[in-house]
Order: sequence, then structure tokens, then C-alpha cells
Amino acid sequence: MPHTLSPLYIGPLRSFPPPRVSMAPEADTLPARNLLDPAYLDALFTRFGARYGHGDRRAVASLWSKWHFSALAAHGLAANLLLERDLPLGLDDLHLEQSPEGQTTGLILRNAGRPLTTRAPSFRFATLLDGHLTPLVDALASATGASPRVFWSNAGNYFEYFAGALADHPMASSGVAKPARALMESRTLTDGRRNPLYRPVRYVTPTKSDQPARVRRLCCIRYLIDELGYCANCPLGCRRTASAAKAAG
Repeated sequence: MPHTLSPLYIGPLRSFPPPRVSMAPEADTLPARNLLDPAYLDALFTRFGARYGHGDRRAVASLWSKWHFSALAAHGLAANLLLERDLPLGLDDLHLEQSPEGQTTGLILRNAGRPLTTRAPSFRFATLLDGHLTPLVDALASATGASPRVFWSNAGNYFEYFAGALADHPMASSGVAKPARALMESRTLTDGRRNPLYRPVRYVTPTKSDQPARVRRLCCIRYLIDELGYCANCPLGCRRTASAAKAAG
């Protein structure tokens, strides 16, 4: 592990295995580009869905994406915000370590990244957005029939979470999360496209509490698997709608 990345894995990142850097990943790792293959995704969600009784494929894919996007956001934001380095997270440059069930458990990078060449929010996160998330979200939606917004919401949830968590990292400077928050506050990207990471989370103060509740903007649809129900950050409107629909049915 190059010195440039190894100091990151303390504090809020202590539970994450550091990514490995190798130009020749082991044969048992997965080229991330394979995630765009419909046949591979079908086999992946069959394997991953076994733990959920092969329930609704849309919910299975959403749950899988949470693990995957969590790893991407943790490693990518840490290097970007704390070290000002752009990691090679594009699908063509990345290999994945997986559990037997197909869960993403680690990243294998071609190199330790390169210094950022711009501080503009839309550009400094372009590798993550355009090189990985955009094509993968399209592939996941096409393979499962779930709305792309579900997967973008999952990605945005972890993007927002780790942007906040990294403020408590021992290496963080004042305002370390400002570039990530600036991206999430922009409705559009620099090139005029709609920003799919726009305000993925809101904070609501309940009437009987002074502690704001963290609420996702969109539901992750995990409730489609009966034994799971709603996540702790589910939008209240989603809970009411789903409960009413079940009662009516």
C-alpha cells in the first residue's frame, strides 16, 4: 500500500480495508467492467439474492448497490477530500474483491491516483460520476427494471454520509466537506446535465425532539423484501404509501 493512501484508514475509515494497488490483479478478482454485462448481473443477483429468499430482484439489486456504493464513496471521497487525489475508479481501471455472495468487499486500483487538476465540484468528482456511477446505474436499472433514481439515491446517500463523516477524520482540515456539499447543492452539473446527486438527504427535526433525523430523499425499496421492512432513513411519505398499499391489498 503506497504511503499516499495508507494514512487514510483511521478514524471514520478504520473499518474499511485499504484498497490494494496492483497493475496485475489476481485472477479471482472481478474487472469492474463486468458489472455492465447483463448476463453477469443476472448471475450476480441470483447469487446475492439467495440470502433474501430470492425476493424481488429490484430490491436485491438495490441492496447490493448499497454495499458497492458505500465502498466507492468511502475510498473515493477520502482520497479526494483529504489528499486532493483522484483515484482511478472508472470501470475500465478498477478490479473488485467480492464475498462468496457477490458483495463488494474491496477495491484493487491500478495506481494510487493523481493530484486533482481542478477544484470545481463537478470536475473533481467526474471520475466517480462519469467513469463509474453513470454507466453502472444505467446497467442496474436496465437489468432489473428498477428506476435509475433508486440507485442514484443509494449512491447519494453514501456520498452525503461520508462527506459528513470525513469531517471527523484526524487528517481533515476545516471545511473539508465543502466541495462535496457544493456538488450536492447544485441542481445541474457544469455541462448542464441534471445532477443525479442533488440533495440526496434532508435533515428533519421532529416536533418532540431537538435532534434532526437524517432522511433519504428517495426510498431504497428494500421493503419489497418482506423480512427487511424499511431502512432507518426511509422517507416518511414512502412509509405511509407502502403501508397503505399493503393494507389495501
